[in-house]
Amino acid sequence: MRILVTGAAGFIGSALLKSLIGDPAVPEIVAVDLAERPAWAAAGRVRWLCGGVDDCAVMDAIFRDEFDLVFHLSSVPGALAEKDPRLGRRVNLDASLDLLERLAATSRCPRVVYASSIAVYSPSSGPVSSRTPPRPAITYGAHKRMVEIALADHTRRGEMTGISVRLPGVVARPGPATGFGSAFMSELLHALAAGEPYCCPVSPGATMWWLSIVAAVKNLMHAGVIAHCGTIQLPALHLTVEDVVEAFAEVGGTVRTSLVQYRPDERIEATFGRFPELDVADERALGFTDDGSVAKLIRNALTQANEIAG
Repeated sequence: MRILVTGAAGFIGSALLKSLIGDPAVPEIVAVDLAERPAWAAAGRVRWLCGGVDDCAVMDAIFRDEFDLVFHLSSVPGALAEKDPRLGRRVNLDASLDLLERLAATSRCPRVVYASSIAVYSPSSGPVSSRTPPRPAITYGAHKRMVEIALADHTRRGEMTGISVRLPGVVARPGPATGFGSAFMSELLHALAAGEPYCCPVSPGATMWWLSIVAAVKNLMHAGVIAHCGTIQLPALHLTVEDVVEAFAEVGGTVRTSLVQYRPDERIEATFGRFPELDVADERALGFTDDGSVAKLIRNALTQANEIAG
């Protein structure tokens, strides 16, 4: 089996790539990212391509090989794509469509796992599921939805078997997580872990969908091996900021609620702090999971970085 991972040096991509490298059943991986090859990405099993998927020369180098399984994670993050829509279109839309076209022209009918986003939804007061009509409120979400449609069409044509995985807020991104509007979710956890004060841009009762990097990678790997095609919404814990702050006492052994001050920014809270419940019964039946509890979410998010301290 030959596997392609785009965005391989990113937060999610690097964690996924480490899991793949740790699997002796995976003989060959092609990894693509703007960053240089990290030391842990052993040259013997990983062919590393330094460059962007929007670069034709890089795309030509990728397709020296054909692939059985593809994890397409490369993207310009939402806040940056909104600020620079031309860059967002070039990477998030045009390069993604080109990648799918190239995969469709190969002989292997690859399994394609596409990292989509909850940005495809508009603000909602009711439960949200993969069947909720997508109405993106930002350019990033619009491009993600367009690629979902293209992947579904290539699958319909029998050129690949595709699954679009809508990712919620994945924590804890290393700071500073520039370009991500939901960066405060990770910043909060890092500050609490370090015992440092934090000024939160949303209110204590702001609700988000939380998923650790550990659970995100587990779900992406699962998406790569099941037969299901289409679009799925990953399960996530529906928690307030206050839920997470209070749970830190159970994980870190110290009450740290006094470290957090709240200065809500209406724009940020309206976009990232009013999420309703998720309806993911179908996804759970397929074997997708969340972290199970807020304490486990925190442990999974921060143990990865060895940050939990008493």
